[in-house]
Parts: sequence; C-alpha cells; structure tokens
Amino acid sequence: MKRLSMFLLPACLALLCIGISPSDPPDGVPPPDLKPVVDGNTQFALELYAKLRDGEGNLFFSPYSISSALAIAYAGAGGATEQQMADVMHFPLDQDECHTQMAKIRRALARDGKRRGTELRIANGLWPQKGQPLDRSYLRLVQGKHAASVDYVDYRMGAGRARDRINAWIERNTEHLIKNALGASDVTPDTRLIIANTIYFKGEWARRFEKALTTPGPFWISENESVDTSMMEQKNEFLLADADLLQVLELPYKAHDMSMLVFLPKARGGLAELEAQLTPENLAGWLGGLEWHTVDVRLPKLKMESRLPLRGTLTAMGMADVFAPGAADFSGITRESMFFIMAVQHAAVVEVDEAGTVAAAATTTHGGCAPATVTPPPATFHADHPFVFLIRDNRTGTVLFLGRVVDPRQQD
Repeated sequence: MKRLSMFLLPACLALLCIGISPSDPPDGVPPPDLKPVVDGNTQFALELYAKLRDGEGNLFFSPYSISSALAIAYAGAGGATEQQMADVMHFPLDQDECHTQMAKIRRALARDGKRRGTELRIANGLWPQKGQPLDRSYLRLVQGKHAASVDYVDYRMGAGRARDRINAWIERNTEHLIKNALGASDVTPDTRLIIANTIYFKGEWARRFEKALTTPGPFWISENESVDTSMMEQKNEFLLADADLLQVLELPYKAHDMSMLVFLPKARGGLAELEAQLTPENLAGWLGGLEWHTVDVRLPKLKMESRLPLRGTLTAMGMADVFAPGAADFSGITRESMFFIMAVQHAAVVEVDEAGTVAAAATTTHGGCAPATVTPPPATFHADHPFVFLIRDNRTGTVLFLGRVVDPRQQD
C-alpha cells in the first residue's frame, strides 16, 4: 500500500506593545492539575532550544505552538510512535490525561487573553483529504479537547488550491503577519492531512517605555564589536534576580497575567555559557530569586521573524518513527491508510517596542506600585549584549515563546 503523508505546521505570532499598571503578578507556578503537562512543555522548550542554539544569529519560536500541533497528531499515535512522541514532547503516556490537561491550559490561556491590555488567540485546524475518512473518536477528541476546526480539501485534484486555503487560514489567524506559510513543494497530491496551530499575542507593557527616552546606543554583538541600535530606557520598580552568571528581569504586561523574562549574561561574551545552563532546575532557581528593585532598564527595540523546519531536529531528539514510512503508527487517525508525518514547519514573528499598536490607544491605565516593603537599592539592567528571553503565562506557568537576541538589527 502506498504510504501517505500528513504535514504539521505550527505557526505563531507575538506582537508586543505598551501600557501602564502595577501590582504583584501571579508567580508562574502551574496549578497542581496542570503541572505534568506544563512542566513537560517547559522541558521540551529548553531541550528544543538546546538543539537549535548551535545555529547562528537570533532565534525565536513558540514551544507551546509546536507542542499543540504535535499533541493533535499524538492523539492518533500508537505503539513505538506514541512512546517516542511522549518521550520527546514530554507528554503523559495516558492520552486522556494529556489532552484533558492541554484543553484546560488552552481554556485558561483563552480567558487570560481577553483581559485588559492583552490579546491572546490560539487556533487549531485540520485539513483532511475529501473522501478520506478519519476515525470518529479521533475527530471527537481533537474537536472537543483542542477546539480544532476540520475542513476537507482535495489534495489529489487540487493541491495548490488546498495550499492557498490553508495559507489564508494561517494568515487570518496571525493578523496577516505570517504569509505563505506553506510553499509549493509542501503540499502535493500525496498529502492526506495537514494540521496547523496558530498563536497570536499582543500585550501592552504594565510600565511603558517613553518614546522620548529611546536613543541610539551600542549593542555588543561580541566582546569587542558593537553595533548601533535603538535602545529603550526607563527607571521603575521591577522584579529582578541576580545570580553568579546572569541577571533576570521580569517585564510584566498589563493585568500582570503574562510577562517577558529577560536573561542577561553578566559578561558580554557569556551567552553560550548561559545557554548551556538553561535547564528546568536552573530556570526555577533563577526565577525563585526575583525580588522588587528600582531598576534602570535599557532594552533594544526588536523585530524578528523565523522559519524553522523541525523534522531533522525532532528526529535527532528521538522521534524517528514519526517521519518514517513503514514505521509510523497513526492508526488512531484512520485505519484505511497508513500515515507518516512528512514535515513539521514552524513560523514565528516578534516585535518589541515602546510605541505599541492601535490597541494601546484605547486602553485605560491603572496607577499603583510594587508591594509596600523595604525596596532594595537601585539596580541597573542594561541589555546591551546578547541575551535570552521568554514570554510566559503567569497563571499557568506556560512558556508561550522562547528566543535569543544576538543582533537586534537582524530581521530574520
């Protein structure tokens, strides 16, 4: 029997803006009923980062988007394929537990995404071949637990039309910032199913950067070489941690449900050493040291876009059978044809600036300050050399985006 392929495309967008509002943020510790999947997603995020960090330049991706798309495929996996996906993605082997927790996280993120000053939208979609029956229990699971839309298309007779239809869905759900996600060679007459996840985030800073304070300044791309870039600046109350190797700064968004966390090596050339120590245990330790300080912050304006083919990376991490005709077991999706995954493509966009977007113009602001405790002495946090950052949902502890800045002038 001819092996047929499915194509997974997690696509995401993060667009970060500005605003004003203080108070204690949630601590980022996942609720007990969500802890297995949230901790697993964090473990996967850092392990994937470790595989991708050997490349040059900036890096940005959404581990949550990748996990979400692959969880939909995992729902139909069996045998060694299921075990490999569980091992690499750190999914619970109990499928019901996995998808129930993923559903709770998605619903919690959807609730947080509607709060003042932030917008977070997540969408899942499946495009099966017309006349290719999918298992009814599988469809019930992905539509119920993952809120996935299902749209039948005809790859056999119109692969190009199917590609255009899926690309339009991705573009629409990322506010037109990810275009042409699927190329001409990505969708063929042999394709039988495409799974996609999109995540769009727009957040206003709880403590805004004033445009008048943004000035050209040096960013040290190596220990001895700098480039000029636009550096934002403010002095305000923030949560800051100081460790032997690095400083960690939390920049909350309005309502404090979500934050950007910036991990800045103390040495200009210390990025590689920091990256080597990015483990869940170290991450928890660094974040556990956050305390309120008056901080003089300098941060570069950013605009980055990345497109990552992940088949080779995920294979190297231990998911070989998933991509192997004759070995992949996705019998839970359909028993009429044997599927394998031919590709996992990921696209991500991030913008960080002090001006915000049109949403910021209609936002009300709230005054306030950090908790009324003894404030430690003023500190400086000048991100003028390569650093790592992540964007986290503070109520569930979910890492939505993860990346590094090596040269803020680079667009991709």
